[in-house]
Amino acid sequence: MKQKKIDSCIAACSACVIACLQCLNNCLSEGDLKKMARCLKLNQDCANVSLLTMQALAGDSEFAKEICKLCEDICNACAEECEKHSHTDHCKKCAEACRQCAEECRKMNKVDKGNL
Repeated sequence: MKQKKIDSCIAACSACVIACLQCLNNCLSEGDLKKMARCLKLNQDCANVSLLTMQALAGDSEFAKEICKLCEDICNACAEECEKHSHTDHCKKCAEACRQCAEECRKMNKVDKGNL
């Protein structure tokens, strides 16, 4: 059961990294960078923390639970920002991937730390 939750969280983090980097790339090529500055920064932060979370879970880090909580918080912030720009397909997809990743990280935080 524990490994299934870990695998599910790693998969959600992987999808989030990809969606955030695609969103970042598309936002950079669309024009008004000042308007998209927070979105761009959060995409980068979210991709970075999601990658770190994957590594922590795969490596059975003693800090995995704390990293999952940070990932959940940053993913929620990124999703909230991308939802402001959901008229673009890439921001909409990114928000969805971030929400899914945040949910999987939230589930990981409910796992007993001694069993994570």
